[in-house]
Amino acid sequence: MSEFKDAFDAINNTQDTTASYSREDIEKNKFMAILAYFSWLVLIPLFCAKESKFARFHVNQGLVLAIAELLINVVFWPLRHIWLIGWIFGIIYALVGICAFILFILGVVNAANGRAKELPIIGGIHLIS
Repeated sequence: MSEFKDAFDAINNTQDTTASYSREDIEKNKFMAILAYFSWLVLIPLFCAKESKFARFHVNQGLVLAIAELLINVVFWPLRHIWLIGWIFGIIYALVGICAFILFILGVVNAANGRAKELPIIGGIHLIS
């Protein structure tokens, strides 16, 4: 179990910029930050909390995750239906989906805890500032 925790900690060792946000901004916009990870509901905090730096950080993370999920579906959905080898793509699709779900959970937990911590793998991508 310790090996799993060490591996998870290594993957989740991403940049944490929480100190650069005001405590007031974090407390006022936690709900919007959490909402940013619920797929296309990211549009609500994008337009309703545009003045909050903390919410915008999580909107960026949620938007990147939503776009990644869309691309995963566009690429893997047709490949799953290829005769004889579709099952291989189905397994890959499922594993990637599990990874996306883990990123979703990490994002929600970070937002709920008032942390501005980048998601593993996709956290360094910045679509909005």
